[in-house]
Amino acid sequence: MDWRVILFLVLEALFALWLLWRAHLLDTKRRLLVSLLLLAAAFIVRGLCLNYETLDYQNFLTHWVSFYRDNLGFRSLAYPLGNYNIPYLYFLCFFSYLSIRDLYLIKLLSIFFDVLLAWASMKLLSAVRKSKASLLACFFTVLLLPTVILNGSLWAQCDSIYVSLALLGLYLALDDRPVLSVLCFTLSFGFKLQAVFLLPIMAVLWFKKKYRLWHFALFPLFYILLVLPAVLLGKPLLETLTLYTSQTGSIGDGLNYNSPSISAIFYRVKDPQSAASLGIVGAFTYMAALLLLCLIKRDRLTSRGLLAVALLLVVGIPFLLPHMHDRYFFLADILSVVFAFACWQCFAVAPLTQFASLLGYHAYLKMRYLLYMNHGSRALIAVLLLTFSFLLWDLSRSALPQNHKKMEL
Repeated sequence: MDWRVILFLVLEALFALWLLWRAHLLDTKRRLLVSLLLLAAAFIVRGLCLNYETLDYQNFLTHWVSFYRDNLGFRSLAYPLGNYNIPYLYFLCFFSYLSIRDLYLIKLLSIFFDVLLAWASMKLLSAVRKSKASLLACFFTVLLLPTVILNGSLWAQCDSIYVSLALLGLYLALDDRPVLSVLCFTLSFGFKLQAVFLLPIMAVLWFKKKYRLWHFALFPLFYILLVLPAVLLGKPLLETLTLYTSQTGSIGDGLNYNSPSISAIFYRVKDPQSAASLGIVGAFTYMAALLLLCLIKRDRLTSRGLLAVALLLVVGIPFLLPHMHDRYFFLADILSVVFAFACWQCFAVAPLTQFASLLGYHAYLKMRYLLYMNHGSRALIAVLLLTFSFLLWDLSRSALPQNHKKMEL
């Protein structure tokens, strides 16, 4: 392995250590020692994964970098290539100028965002829990989460980018920084379409007066600024703005692609097209019903309740939608960990979600099923029931102080 790759890996580990130091979580020798040991473990495991090549890398990613290298780097952004959105292609173009092997560069980028993902999860948890032990535990649980390690350092995927930005968007809204929040949500959407599973939470934040109406106008503005460099380099504006519309046509016609969605349970259907339409209607109905509940109960919705709503969105929407793939529950993987640390009564949501996602990862990486995907679907049903039960309990409990005050008056 190139010594420069090892150096970058060490620098990313030091960056993680610096983030923890900035958060004042390394204020005792014990916490410092434990953090050093866990960081070493997290990055040694990632280092051992760096040489592994998946079919996604061999068939797509390396060819895209080679194309940019052979066609003047950033100037070749004008050409249609692949089905990733423009922000990620900026990185691939940049990699085409470097002498380090693209496999390592792609994975190092994802590992950097693994660190940011763990930090964003920790910051989101800090909105509801201040315990330093809990924050440290959340950080390292995310950093060492099997799907996080497999996604970036083994599979060379980039889901940690859009999820870390989405979680930062949610945290910044709770921290009353709406402009930065909208910027992070826009960046998240700019990297991956799957960010839409969480974006309805912006409506809930508006119900809670974390946003004003004009803040929503920033979303298209930020998005245009994000893709503007590619447009200035010759990329057609309309093609750039409608990339996701064309991308939805490339996800396939199958009801399920190694995903623990509801179609893994009802996979033997006579009319797949009607089943797909029913799933889309079901997902929109589910989202609308959840948003309506949040609108009606907005005065009783706590920060923990908001986390529950966020988890219900990122589990429930892809669970009901057709054509879902193995990695589409990555947002759920991370939010379930944050929610588990925020609400110990629901700690089971994290291992259940991880179990469901890992079945899909195993199916792709090993090209065989460990268990049928419907086992993962049932695990996610349990996650939805447990999380919704907590939300109802939290809504009823948060009403008690108000009622009590009225009785005293």
